[in-house]
Amino acid sequence: MTATSPPDPAPRVDPRALDLGHLALFVGLAFADRAQAELAAAGFAELRFSHGFVIQHLIGADRTIGELATRLQVTQQAASKAVAELEGLGYVERFADEADARVRRVRLSARGQAAVARSRKARAALQRRLVSRHGEDALAACQAVLADVLDTLGGADAVRARRVLAPR
Repeated sequence: MTATSPPDPAPRVDPRALDLGHLALFVGLAFADRAQAELAAAGFAELRFSHGFVIQHLIGADRTIGELATRLQVTQQAASKAVAELEGLGYVERFADEADARVRRVRLSARGQAAVARSRKARAALQRRLVSRHGEDALAACQAVLADVLDTLGGADAVRARRVLAPR
């Protein structure tokens, strides 16, 4: 008698049958997962996808915990916890505000800046790989349609302002 695996109770899904929202989401998650793997291989293994929602607000700007909380639409406690985690991992640092030493600001550390640069490099390499497989015109057309859909659905302004929120 041989052991058999129990049947998979979930029906299989054909990705081509998905609506645009699910397909775009899954493509984005797969792309992010590949970039995350590249980051891990480059020495940033502890950096998680969710950290990006905080890091995006520190690119080119120092923030207070209150400012981060407002931008992330979370409590100050939640923002403080996220910053403490990133600080413990060496990606951000707190410092006294120049105008008011009582105010503490948060900025990307050198390691945080290096992680952003490495992430951009990994994403650019993935983009080149997709262009080589699908062609520049096809990928440009796909990006144009997705950017237009994003704008139609009201999400483009959040991207432009680096104010993309974590899913609820």
